[in-house]
Amino acid sequence: MPAKADPKVQSDFVKKILNPLITRAKKGKIQLFFVDASHFVQGGFIGQLWCRVRIFVKAASGRKRYNVLGALNFASKKMTTITNDAYITSTQIIMLIDKLLVEYPGQVIKLVMDNASYQRCKLVTLYAESVGVELVFLPSYSPNLNLIERVWKFVKAEVLNAAYISTFDEFKAIIDDCLGKLETVHFDRMNTLITGKFQMFDVPVWETKQEPKTKQQTRRKPSKSAA
Repeated sequence: MPAKADPKVQSDFVKKILNPLITRAKKGKIQLFFVDASHFVQGGFIGQLWCRVRIFVKAASGRKRYNVLGALNFASKKMTTITNDAYITSTQIIMLIDKLLVEYPGQVIKLVMDNASYQRCKLVTLYAESVGVELVFLPSYSPNLNLIERVWKFVKAEVLNAAYISTFDEFKAIIDDCLGKLETVHFDRMNTLITGKFQMFDVPVWETKQEPKTKQQTRRKPSKSAA
């Protein structure tokens, strides 16, 4: 649980904002998307399995990063992406909005996203308003409410963990292929992952505080008395 997360604020947001949006999306009245960026770094991804002998998996050299800005359609599970190997900025957010407008012409589009500065800046908010796309910003410190986070974990477990991928082009292609199959090959898995059930932190959280250490008093050596 993020240290600064507010369980009460999150709970109210789910009940008053997300649940009604999800209901409308299920009825086909709106196109609801969960938006986020993931930065896949080509290298070693840890995998676990039971084995009688120790197995070593090669890891690619270098630290090239593949940035994927995604918009996950809650109902269809289709992922729309903008990708690069540089940076994700407000420019990419606007590109994503434009791409969604082409893919879903004449439909009501709502994007659920976190409070990253490049998403909440005036350039993006004013542009979204001008083209009729509503931006729904999550409460601060609420990654548990952004369903697309589950997809990033799924991709790593499905095609990257304990896998040796020799070239960066192959690395990008494998990720793109997995994301492109969410609504087809992986549809059943997505149906179990992407639901209206959110991880909530409305149970007591115990804080373990370390007591400050007290300075130990030094013992004085007894003075030798004169004989």
